Amino acid sequence: MPRNDGRSYDQIHPVTLTPDYVIYPEGSVLITAGNTKVLCNVTIKDEVPSWKERNNIPGGWVTAEYAMLPRSTHTRTRRETAGLGGRTQEIRRLIGRSLRAAINLEKLGPRTCIVDCDVIQADGGTRTAAITGGYVALRLALQPLVERGDLSPDVFASPVAAISVGMLNGQPLLDLCYEEDSAVDVDINVVMNGAGEFIEIQGTAEGATFSRGELDTMLNLAAKGIQELIQIQHSSL
Repeated sequence: MPRNDGRSYDQIHPVTLTPDYVIYPEGSVLITAGNTKVLCNVTIKDEVPSWKERNNIPGGWVTAEYAMLPRSTHTRTRRETAGLGGRTQEIRRLIGRSLRAAINLEKLGPRTCIVDCDVIQADGGTRTAAITGGYVALRLALQPLVERGDLSPDVFASPVAAISVGMLNGQPLLDLCYEEDSAVDVDINVVMNGAGEFIEIQGTAEGATFSRGELDTMLNLAAKGIQELIQIQHSSL
């Protein structure tokens, strides 16, 4: 079936990763995936969460924050000044869980990496773009510590990337744009590592149920797209 932007059903958006987009963070990347743009900045602090310190749990931590700028969408989105909405909290946790899978936390030492993901422009797939770009920003932030000998190269566990996939009128579609995301019968976000292992799968029957065979088809499609994203990550580094 034809797609709005002319891509084939199994084709990802054009993706660019611009390192060092902001000069102040320890690691910074602007990821552009189609019309979606997310700025990912990493801050490293020489401390760990109090619960780790209290319980004498060795190693460091990786956490994430996520926000959408007011005019990143077609109409203005109000800033969450009165408290975080459920969607924002869910996405923050997803990004944090995903990026922790990219790091050997015990090798990180008593450090916390904070990955700030700010959506500049949204056209679907903002959470998956944040994970894909966030990994590169995290890698850029930690690499100087490895080169100085402050961290072992083993601190890097595996590349991590994420993508969306859906089913519309029986047709699987990879890397959904906003119009597709709003219309699909099934919507799935998939996070994987460089070994082809799953980190997280978030799937919902939006308009129709789906079979095990259709699920397998969508997961295989997602795996193909994620391997392409990991190659783009590698090239940017």
